[in-house]
Amino acid sequence: MGVVETDRGRTFERLASGRFDLLVIGGGIIGAGIACEASRAGLAVALVDRADFGSQTSSASSKLIHGGLRYLRLGDIRLVREAHRERRALMQVVAPHLVRRQAFLLPLYRNGPYHPLAVQAGLWTYSALAGERHGRLVPPERARRSVPSLRVEELHACGVYADAWTHDSRLCLANVQATAAAGAMVANYVEATALRIAGGRVVGAELRDRLDGESLVVEARAVVNATGPWIDGVRKLEDPGAAPSVRLRKGVHVFLELTEPWTAALTIPHDKVRVSFAVPWEGMLLLGTTDTPYDRSPDELAVTEDEIRAVLAEAAVALEPDAVRADAVKSTSAGLRVLPIARGPTARARRETVLLRGRAGMLTVAGGKLTTYRRIALQALAALRSDLALRRIGGSPAPLPGAAGLADVTARLARSHPQVEPEIRAHLAHLYGLCAEDVLALGAADSKLLEPLAPGAPDIAAQAVYAREREWACTADDVLFRRTTVGPRGLGGFGGTGLVVGALWADARQGRR
Repeated sequence: MGVVETDRGRTFERLASGRFDLLVIGGGIIGAGIACEASRAGLAVALVDRADFGSQTSSASSKLIHGGLRYLRLGDIRLVREAHRERRALMQVVAPHLVRRQAFLLPLYRNGPYHPLAVQAGLWTYSALAGERHGRLVPPERARRSVPSLRVEELHACGVYADAWTHDSRLCLANVQATAAAGAMVANYVEATALRIAGGRVVGAELRDRLDGESLVVEARAVVNATGPWIDGVRKLEDPGAAPSVRLRKGVHVFLELTEPWTAALTIPHDKVRVSFAVPWEGMLLLGTTDTPYDRSPDELAVTEDEIRAVLAEAAVALEPDAVRADAVKSTSAGLRVLPIARGPTARARRETVLLRGRAGMLTVAGGKLTTYRRIALQALAALRSDLALRRIGGSPAPLPGAAGLADVTARLARSHPQVEPEIRAHLAHLYGLCAEDVLALGAADSKLLEPLAPGAPDIAAQAVYAREREWACTADDVLFRRTTVGPRGLGGFGGTGLVVGALWADARQGRR
């Protein structure tokens, strides 16, 4: 990946002086995906987010790239087929280093919500839609070899199928990187405070830098509102009388230590519609998610002790008590699902994408799945075709920065950096792909940057410098929770790790003088 503009001062100058085809407000996975595809189409693009890129729901998901087994139960064959197609594209072309195949077990307990024959038929259909070997049932003793903590009492069998997992915030960041590499201007911690409207059409926005208070105006032929839980607030900038368009549901995840490796994840059924997950993720165990109404400000989102207990209790349906101890919890996350306003429980809601055009022409994009973010981006561009005079909208998947097969990258790093521990090389290959070479190159001038960023994590100090210099990190949390795995491991406050990150940035700046 070529060097992209990360200097905030120069970025603001170019935002204020240029005229853009498209301004995307919101740098989560949907906004970043739209900006990425628009840049690929040759448009002049600006992308801004009021916080860090991917800092809300796009870094608080279940980390799954999947077809959506429960949507098959709801009869949404089209969505399942589309999600499987996108899963293959992400694994094979777009980000093969970040999106990794994962076997899943669906435990079938006696008196559970599913009959084994129904599960066998469902997994057969699900796997057929994925174009893969048919799903099957395995006995408890064989399942436990894959999940050592699996509760086998009253367990009849386990269904087996395949999906994938990812580092969600880094997948979002890779789309931002691709957008910037195509010549777009991107800036985090920049909030849209007003929309510019001329002749009844939106023609840009007034922005404010939340770090230093600086304001500027960006001109654009079209504006997309992809702000997730904040979309109705941005819609009111265009139309103060705009009625609510979405409802919010809160999802909580819990990260625990994983004392022995799992080779499969769990999909735990709780009734005939709702499931939760237990997924081995980055050397930890990820549990969740909840699904509860949320009617407060998204800025007030937090995880409660009751929610942690609820996640652990649901996981205990399929896991031994020792695996879900409260004292094993390392960290938590919470995100808000944005669903169309409709009747009925959200567990039954299909993740359809809603595209709304405001009275001044702003396009609002709501809903959707992490897995299908690319398709949502292409739908948004199709809705703007006439506004932007787009003759052709590509749809073929393209590699994101660093995209390469994980085995190939790992072998390459072993040859170029044999002094680095294999565990660290494998970790960097996964997070950065081919760009891991650039991260490790920082250690050539300063060997201290090859040391651990925090004890017990495979992340190294060079990643903090790289995050600041090449990935728009502005705070320690940007580094610890979204560009590395230190925060989810519960190590963000260990020994003043945040201060260490700040010192690394200061040293890097001093070294350039």
